[in-house]
Amino acid sequence: MARSYKGAEIMVDYIIKEEVPYLFGVGGHGNIGFLDAVRDAGDAIKTISVHHEQAAGYMADAYYKVKHQPVVTFTSSGPGSCNLPVALAGAMMDSSSFLAITGNVPTTQFNRMPFQETGRYFQGDFPSVIRPLVKKSFQPTRVEMLPLTMKQAFGLLRTGRPGPVNIDVPLNVFQESAELELPTPDPLVFQRFPGDPAALEQALDLLLSAQRPVILVGQGGLIGEATESLMALLEYLRIPVVTSPNGKGTINETHELAFGAVGRNGPYAANEASRQADVLLALGCSFDDRTTSAWIDGYTFSSKTKLIQIDNDPQEIGRNYPVTLGILGDISGSLDILVRRAAERLETPKTYTEWVGQLNEARAVWDRYQSPFMASEQEPLRPERFVTGMANVIPGNALVATDVGVHHNWMVQLWKAQQPRHLLQSWGFASMGFATCGILGAKLAAPEFPAVAVVGDGSFMMTPHIIATAVEYDIPAVWVVWNNYGYSSIRDMQIGMFGEEHSTSFQNQKTGALLSPDFAMMARSMGAEGVRVDRAADLEGALETAIAANKPYLLDVRVDREIRPVGTGTWELPPIAHGEPNFRRLAGLE
Repeated sequence: MARSYKGAEIMVDYIIKEEVPYLFGVGGHGNIGFLDAVRDAGDAIKTISVHHEQAAGYMADAYYKVKHQPVVTFTSSGPGSCNLPVALAGAMMDSSSFLAITGNVPTTQFNRMPFQETGRYFQGDFPSVIRPLVKKSFQPTRVEMLPLTMKQAFGLLRTGRPGPVNIDVPLNVFQESAELELPTPDPLVFQRFPGDPAALEQALDLLLSAQRPVILVGQGGLIGEATESLMALLEYLRIPVVTSPNGKGTINETHELAFGAVGRNGPYAANEASRQADVLLALGCSFDDRTTSAWIDGYTFSSKTKLIQIDNDPQEIGRNYPVTLGILGDISGSLDILVRRAAERLETPKTYTEWVGQLNEARAVWDRYQSPFMASEQEPLRPERFVTGMANVIPGNALVATDVGVHHNWMVQLWKAQQPRHLLQSWGFASMGFATCGILGAKLAAPEFPAVAVVGDGSFMMTPHIIATAVEYDIPAVWVVWNNYGYSSIRDMQIGMFGEEHSTSFQNQKTGALLSPDFAMMARSMGAEGVRVDRAADLEGALETAIAANKPYLLDVRVDREIRPVGTGTWELPPIAHGEPNFRRLAGLE
């Protein structure tokens, strides 16, 4: 039934109809009309006011990665919304959805260069700022446009390849009224269509006739919620499984057929599996440069391998590698057909005993090499000991988010994710601060699980204010700061490629002494608990206490900055030559 609504009331009421539980953002003069309507709806939707707009986007991104339901961010005009694009880009590149409502100046002031108007050559032009970073940007300039805008925006959020959507709203549109009828959200569109049955039959034939088959799962396995279907297929085809780094967790990495993540930082058995495979079934994998050892033949993948690629995005099939068989379709739906046909064709499970045994030997070589480092009690901590200590304490069902930096490389290499969507990363855009802030969005999405963010000292310093937000809203999370006095992933690259570092260490420029804030004191100053850990023997106990506290808690752990991840793959930044993997030499295999 039609009635008079303010523009902001239309937006808030429709967001509630879409059952969105949270709004994350920062108020400003450009969105005060929106916040007025939000206040009146406080019983139906909860607002989290953060201390930087970037944090709101990271929280929304992480919320979607855990729950697969979009939430909403709100930012004001000018700098308020211009603080958001990094988070939008991260979500866009990682196929993660949220609705970004950005405020703008009143339409009556367009082209007059009022306070914080974005666009000297085209009025109120914030949508152009973020055009490559969203699925679509709407700019309704009349209240009557809002019902269709809201419906179409949520339609884009909930269909197709996930990605953020923007609605840029001039201030007067929040405040002006019109008599209209609020639309009802459309029912969810069912998108789980399987690939062509004949093509899937060919895929099964290739897998059954292979001597060294491998299943590679990318982030599409997490987005498509394919774990259950994948495990059903492994009951009939006992094929080794590897993942892209961003697909970690699709299969429990403690499973006997799980060999880890491929690429420049993958464990030895993972890259051995993918580069020696005669048939590779790739599920929802984009084959980016870090996953593939920069597409250099013979390091992670081989041009001799027959590639079966299943993806629901036609642009991904054959983008980076020619396919023997390309299948457009949902991963879970396609796996279900493969399971059914395998059950019909096989009297007993198909095993690849010799091939799996070969990969188990590679895994044993890797474990023997890593074992003494994982048990080391040296100070500062070895990175391997750090990851092992976390694995000894953090429950398998915990939400673990890792920020960007050298610690991320170590986590890809050594951390064994046990549940889908419980290891969160910023992969495609790799924006520092994602995990520092995103861990709060993850915890709100699944409050029943412990939430731990592993963050570098460099990345933490970019968004430390999130601790204050956690305290203000009583959101229990643990931050473990991997403190190595610098941007050490870039320092390592400089030393490896040019022989020395520059501008990557945190130090007194007069004396050269390494410097670090007292992160534990910083956390305590904001009302959280904070503890410094210098000894390996203290790590597990400190982490166990932090998780059990069920409150915002930070551990500042000093880690040896001179120890670098061992290489089983490579990476290239043309025209700089790629490095050669060093693991086989260090492990005494050559």
